[in-house]
Amino acid sequence: MKGLILLMLILLFTACTGQKPNPFLSQYNTPFGLPPFNEIKEEHYRPAFKVGIAEQEAEIKVITENPGTPTFDNTILAMEKSGEILERVSNVFFNMTSANTSDSLQNIAREVSPLLSAHQDNIRMNEKLFARIKTLHEQKDQLALNPEQARVLDEYYLDFVRGGAALDSAAQVEFRKINEELALLSLKFGDNILAETNRFELVIENQTDLAGLPENVISEAAAVAAERNQAGKWIFTLHNPSRIPVLQYAQNRTLREKIFRGYIEMGNHNDSLDTKALTSRIAALRVRRANLLGYKTHADFILDRNMAKTPPTVYDFLGELWQAALPNAKKEAAELQKMIDEEGGNFKLAAWDWWYYAEKLRTKKYAFDEEMLRPYFQMQNVRAGVFTVASQLYGITFTKLDNIAVYHPDVEVFEVKEANGQHIGILLTDYFPRESKRGGAWMNEFRAQSKLDGKEISPVIVNVGNFSKPVGDKPALLSIDETLTMFHEFGHALHGLLSNRTYPRITGTSVSRDFVELPSQIMENWALEPQVLKIYARHYQTGQIIPDELVEKIRQAAKFNQGFATVEYLSAALLDMDWHTLETSSEQDVNAFENASMMRIGMIPEIVVRYRSPYFRHIFSGGYSAGYYSYIWAEVLDADAFQAFKEHGLFNPEYAKAFRENVLSAGNSEDPMILYKRFRGADPSKEPLLRKRGLL
Repeated sequence: MKGLILLMLILLFTACTGQKPNPFLSQYNTPFGLPPFNEIKEEHYRPAFKVGIAEQEAEIKVITENPGTPTFDNTILAMEKSGEILERVSNVFFNMTSANTSDSLQNIAREVSPLLSAHQDNIRMNEKLFARIKTLHEQKDQLALNPEQARVLDEYYLDFVRGGAALDSAAQVEFRKINEELALLSLKFGDNILAETNRFELVIENQTDLAGLPENVISEAAAVAAERNQAGKWIFTLHNPSRIPVLQYAQNRTLREKIFRGYIEMGNHNDSLDTKALTSRIAALRVRRANLLGYKTHADFILDRNMAKTPPTVYDFLGELWQAALPNAKKEAAELQKMIDEEGGNFKLAAWDWWYYAEKLRTKKYAFDEEMLRPYFQMQNVRAGVFTVASQLYGITFTKLDNIAVYHPDVEVFEVKEANGQHIGILLTDYFPRESKRGGAWMNEFRAQSKLDGKEISPVIVNVGNFSKPVGDKPALLSIDETLTMFHEFGHALHGLLSNRTYPRITGTSVSRDFVELPSQIMENWALEPQVLKIYARHYQTGQIIPDELVEKIRQAAKFNQGFATVEYLSAALLDMDWHTLETSSEQDVNAFENASMMRIGMIPEIVVRYRSPYFRHIFSGGYSAGYYSYIWAEVLDADAFQAFKEHGLFNPEYAKAFRENVLSAGNSEDPMILYKRFRGADPSKEPLLRKRGLL
């Protein structure tokens, strides 16, 4: 009732003042139910959040005050249906704060984050509500639930227990305070790193300093300088399409060092954007929260719901890979040092030299570098290739939609259909960097798939990246890494688009963190297969299909530099585990802690951990705390799964159907290992991964 009254007051206010109604407060009247981005204003978010919270509070009250015996429908199903407005505004708002943020949106986020944290705690620690869920859980075997309903009930029960429902009142008070503080700290961490990324500039005034850099990179740097009122100069930033080419190709070693240090020192300048205090405090609070719930460490708390289950399992897994990768990295370092010495370089290989000399060595060994390939990877062609792979595997189609309101001009919209023309969902793509977008690449949803009460709710999915932009009259030409990233994020998109579950709690990507990367990483395997390259890799000027000799060079170089790549990644995964296996809530000296972590594993000085603690957004501002290992855990699964396609045909319809049914459509309907083994017919093997990375 409270929410309905508040809703009526806001509608009355907008009517009296002549303002347009808040678009979040009713169902979207738009094609395919997309958010009406052309109508949404920043002033709509605050009132929509408040109405959404009040509405769900009223819905929860109806559930808890129901005098009838708890049933699945009057408790769990009612919970699944609650919070419609809150979900609508949250899905848009948090997509915007990642992909198209502003100072005012960040201010709103700082205001609403503690409100949302408190609201979730109010639900999870609602004594009457938990009592109903607990009663149902204890009687589960007598309720004649179907398997999906039983899974949803289990998930709700665990959500509430892990959300503090079983704690005593004093512990709940502390638990709430921790959650509220963590929400604000994580938000601040992300804001600081975005600001750090945007404030760095490597300004070049002397054209000779550009020696070695590809023409398209130079042109983009000139365009950035012109945009920043420094025409006639060149500006390089920390965004991957700018930073990585400098490290790979700039002959000026000083410039390589400057941009490298600019990156690895983000959040570590002892100024207003420094994140070390945030990092330490987040880790400490997570330990205390885990202890309140009866767990020894935050990692124990997180992994209890993942495939890995325990920290020793993760450490053993990572350790086995580390022992295979580190010797390879040392051999690679020695080979690069030999090249430096042979060229008369009077210096020891440093971390900012690795990319440059690795690229030179690859050119020497395989007679090609990445810039030779870039003309064949025009962004639109790569995306068309991704779509074609999905079409050949799953029979789905993609139709570009024009005249659809979007949140930024870079965004494009596609309708996804079954082969018979049945609507599946909507995919948005947003691929180019800008100051309003955080770094990296990701998939998210504006609406998740479900079919409560038999009503089909189709998904609205977005893929976001920071790929190389068009420059002048040249289209966007991607590197191999960017191409793989597009395939990767599209795998996540398929996981959301092809979901086929009834209940929102277990739909799409709502799976354990170390299983969610399987659909994304298996897609990468198709990207560079010769058969697939012939589909989409065409020269942007001539239309020529990529020649066989280049395809063969890609194949030959596939295992090149894998010691470096694996060590760089594994060190970050181990650092994450070290932070989250702390058993004390005492705060740490962040740099000293990180140095000790790297010394413990024998990290070589020529390689820097992929994400240093002060800018490790995945674990301190994202959802990967005690879970960064999941990428390579899932890589074991994806390499093993793809082996089935290699053995039986890249587009084998039987295996594609099995993968769609047991992984992409299944959501969190069953234990992930059961789902995987149902697809593969056996436990996953590590051997395909080790062979793929050249570590056997």
